[in-house]
Amino acid sequence: LSPFATLSENSRGRAVPEKPCPLRPCFQRDRDRIIHCKAFRRLKQKTQVFLSPEGDHYRTRLTHTLEVSQIARTIARALRLNEDLTEAIALAHDLGHTPFGHAGERALNRLCPGGFKHYEQSVRVVTKLEKDGSGLNLTWEVLNGIVTHTRGEWAATREGRVVRFADHIAYMNHDIEDAVTAGVLRNEDIPAEITSVLGSTKSERITSLIMAIVEHGAEDIGMDAERAAAYEALHDFMYSTVYVDKVAKKEEQKVDKLIRELYAYFKDTPTHMPQAFLYIMWQEGVDRAVTDYISGMSDEYATSTFES
Repeated sequence: LSPFATLSENSRGRAVPEKPCPLRPCFQRDRDRIIHCKAFRRLKQKTQVFLSPEGDHYRTRLTHTLEVSQIARTIARALRLNEDLTEAIALAHDLGHTPFGHAGERALNRLCPGGFKHYEQSVRVVTKLEKDGSGLNLTWEVLNGIVTHTRGEWAATREGRVVRFADHIAYMNHDIEDAVTAGVLRNEDIPAEITSVLGSTKSERITSLIMAIVEHGAEDIGMDAERAAAYEALHDFMYSTVYVDKVAKKEEQKVDKLIRELYAYFKDTPTHMPQAFLYIMWQEGVDRAVTDYISGMSDEYATSTFES
């Protein structure tokens, strides 16, 4: 490994100390626990961008997570960083995401006292909600990478910083592909100032951005000025076109109503939630319990619960 890699033997450890595994370093154990947890399995029925799409090839939150993991591991391997840590962070980064993508997150953010952020909820899932309230007892480095993967303060490890870039690279480029499939966007709509630097296909753009990070080196995770500017321009383009498009978002007004009414219903009749969430209500209040319950639902389960 590079001198800049995070060594498992130097981990700050777990909240509850454990005897080391004879086969697996601590970050590999974390990766395995994440893959086997219930929240990870639920990602297969959570929306990425397009709500209830008709077609088999649109991304879900699970396929997005796997694509982030693949990109992050490619970068980590090239920079000789810790792949186990990188993969663990990538696989867990969206475990706290709501049903119906960011539309669901915005709806819960308006309802939950103190607001709702999916990256904070992801940490809550692995520390509090999984395994009937005992959590997965992950290492500090993985938890730090999860909570910093979106914005704000950068991760304390270079592996965590790689995952933030990988997340952005994955969702921007894969959302372009889904938008083209949906008829929301044409490849030629992407400004020439972006394609001339990053390339005109998904593969070219992803490869170019990965190479930009690898060539920048492990000491300071980042990109050269030209490709960083194109990366920001692509981000701005997506947020001004695809993420606000009427076709892509035509279902979002339904999401707000669905989440709002579920929240009101379970707040008024909390005994209709599973027993585990009643324990949370007694410990932390009804709003916290209802938020945890709704945010963990898949799109399909939230819809069928609303209908019933």
